[in-house]
Amino acid sequence: RREPISLMKPNKKNKDNAEDFTAQLENYKVKATRHIFLIRHSQYNLSASTDKERILTSLGREQAELTGQRLASLGLKYDILIHSSMTRAKETATIISKYLPGLEMMSCDLLREGAPIEPVPPVSHWKPEAMQYHEDGARIEAAFRRYIHRADLKQENDSYEIIVCHANVIRYFVCRALQFPPEGWLRMCLNNGSITWLTIHPNGRVALRTLGDTGFMPPDKLSR
Repeated sequence: RREPISLMKPNKKNKDNAEDFTAQLENYKVKATRHIFLIRHSQYNLSASTDKERILTSLGREQAELTGQRLASLGLKYDILIHSSMTRAKETATIISKYLPGLEMMSCDLLREGAPIEPVPPVSHWKPEAMQYHEDGARIEAAFRRYIHRADLKQENDSYEIIVCHANVIRYFVCRALQFPPEGWLRMCLNNGSITWLTIHPNGRVALRTLGDTGFMPPDKLSR
């Protein structure tokens, strides 16, 4: 979202009158804060060959229950729950939604897991083809622009949105939101079912409240 002054139509009369200019500028300033909770899906069947078969394990289902309980315990009025269209994210979101009754749910293909950008430094255990970076990177960047931005001018109240997706997507989002080099995304680690909380203030400043929080889970329920 652009700076308020860039939304104003050029008007020499208003520029000459500082009070009129200031008053008009106020009409283009965002008033609400957006809180975005990025949830990594729970543990799933890694041995499966297709997405449909990559369902949550019994531990994964327990993790999703714990994440749902944690989100509910914060006592916030959530506006929407958006999830990746991949099976493990859909199942995680469905379990979480049990603890947030009545919350609107929406699926999004842009949030599917992928290779956002070639990591620096490179790693030897994970080397996607160059074409995958081009395809996934454009899609994940489109997801970032769709979901990580300051509030709309029409938004009057603060909002609380939950996005259930994947580790690579979340790590890339965090780097981009904080204006860090996105190539560093693979230096962060996120547990399954973890909560990453971004706050986007009306002036566009982004704060990272938590990164990969799983402190609400017992040690024997943790996995990566």
